[in-house]
Amino acid sequence: MAKRDNIRNIAIIAHVDHGKTTLVNELLKQSDTLDARNNITDRAMDTNDLEKERGITILAKNTAVKVGDKQINIVDTPGHADFGGEVERIMKMVDGVLLVVDAFEGTMPQTRFVLKKAFEQNLTPIVVVNKVDRPGARPSEVVDEVLDLFIELGADEEQLEFPVIFASAMNGTSSLDPEVDKQEHTMKPVFDKVFETIPAPEDNSDEPLQFQVALLDYNDFLGRIGIGRVFRGTIKLGDSVEVMKLDGTTQTFRVTKLFGFIGLDRVEIEQAEAGDLIALAGMEEISVGETVADPEHPEALPVLRIDEPTLQMTFRQNDSPFAGREGKFVTARQIEDRLRRELHTDVSLRVEDTDEAGAWLVSGRGELHLSILIETMRREGFELQASRPQVIYREIDGVQSEPYESVQIDTPDEYASSVIDSLNQRKGEMLNMEAMGNGQTRLSYVAPSRGLIGYSTEFLSATRGYGIYNHTYEDYRPIVRNWEPGRRNGALVSITQGTTTNYAIMGVEDRGQMFVGAGVEVYEGMIVGMNSRDNDISVNVTKLKPQSNVRSSNKDQTSSIKTPREMGLEASLEFLNEDEYVEVTPENVRIRKDILNTSEREKYAKRRKMSQQ
Repeated sequence: MAKRDNIRNIAIIAHVDHGKTTLVNELLKQSDTLDARNNITDRAMDTNDLEKERGITILAKNTAVKVGDKQINIVDTPGHADFGGEVERIMKMVDGVLLVVDAFEGTMPQTRFVLKKAFEQNLTPIVVVNKVDRPGARPSEVVDEVLDLFIELGADEEQLEFPVIFASAMNGTSSLDPEVDKQEHTMKPVFDKVFETIPAPEDNSDEPLQFQVALLDYNDFLGRIGIGRVFRGTIKLGDSVEVMKLDGTTQTFRVTKLFGFIGLDRVEIEQAEAGDLIALAGMEEISVGETVADPEHPEALPVLRIDEPTLQMTFRQNDSPFAGREGKFVTARQIEDRLRRELHTDVSLRVEDTDEAGAWLVSGRGELHLSILIETMRREGFELQASRPQVIYREIDGVQSEPYESVQIDTPDEYASSVIDSLNQRKGEMLNMEAMGNGQTRLSYVAPSRGLIGYSTEFLSATRGYGIYNHTYEDYRPIVRNWEPGRRNGALVSITQGTTTNYAIMGVEDRGQMFVGAGVEVYEGMIVGMNSRDNDISVNVTKLKPQSNVRSSNKDQTSSIKTPREMGLEASLEFLNEDEYVEVTPENVRIRKDILNTSEREKYAKRRKMSQQ
């Protein structure tokens, strides 16, 4: 079979923050894709504000790099397992992977996760050891780690003969030699190895059409846009084609728009052939995994598997006393429309109605997946409330099962024992412990997902902020019985509505850790701090100092309160107990009790306690 030798399709994969997006930037800069007037911004492929702030890739992006008369189609994939639904489908679109590994950190959990998906598709790997100029870099050891990982993940002999390129994407340099002083200001070794190593797509353009949708985009003018690969045949603008639906039915539609990818741009094209990565519009209800085929020879490709959600939360309309003050979109209809719109592009998300009016059960791939959605909605002007994340249980072969995650931790040696204690309490099982040198210990665990909800805050505290914690979905296992993890500390709950005062907070802060300072508006039932003990305490944080004409011997001017703990969205979600919600608005994140009225809440707690006895 003839090959399209001028094209290569690759996915670029890596653990979070190992320099994948920076490397793509540099490949674009040093290619023949863009003229010299085009200044590429740093992290150009991270187009979403959240991606730029967090330094992670959330949505898969396509780009194409021109090298002379040849082209490399690159799909920049998410490195975090919560977006793994995208990763698996991307692997179907490409023939090889560029694995980027940090020369200091080495292989990490998300590297394992994405690589496993690549080997399942028999893709050809190229390894780029990045950040070779970083202090403490150990490029040769990292190559050995990669080899061990490949063997562990079941790579075949050909895959184990992977080429290695040593690079500093930040400086735009690379070399085939691990020595830093051998680095040259060029990405030619990367381009050369891609064309030498990655198989070219088969040229079967004269056969009947087969195009499969791997990713979705949405546009208000064009509707759903299917992104994928032409596996066979040719597709032209205006063609009448047949969609092989997932339910076994077929639908005919006309191709109204065809897009290719050049540099960072999606450009309109007239036709595409076997091996091309394209986007097409024209059909309203096209879905991931469906095959677009020749009506004369309708043959479906194997359906793409989509990872099922493992975590769920209740989203509901904001009904706090401050509802509607800060958001543009506050009604149940607006929130539901927005959630349904998210389903157009995010196939790993599920949205179900609940018995409660204005509340929906939203299921996703993990805490990060769902918190990114909440943060995105908040920035768009929405107000809503979200519950504590809960794992999704499944019955597998008649056994009640729950999701487990593999955990990898790098911690200074002196904090290792407290980390081990904390993971043991969360039902983690240690798989490995090794001294990394430089006073660091690496711990490998497998633990139930519900035990890890809210763990990152405790971990940062246990390691004084010096530890690195990574986790990724592993599998479902029989549930741990008679164990319910949760917050060990109670909450400090406001009994009044008003503005907090210095005087009131000084009288309360000895009880625990405050989340609010002076001059903050609060309402009854809002959580203003964490109790140092395990019970909730109702507190008055709006009390004014009694006025008298007797001068105090201790000067008021010197009285000051401790700095409150900042509670962002993720910290707030981690803090929640079952009877609490996070109230999210464009301007504030507040934590509240489900039942706001103090006496009603206390009566409910008593009734519940009696029913459990």
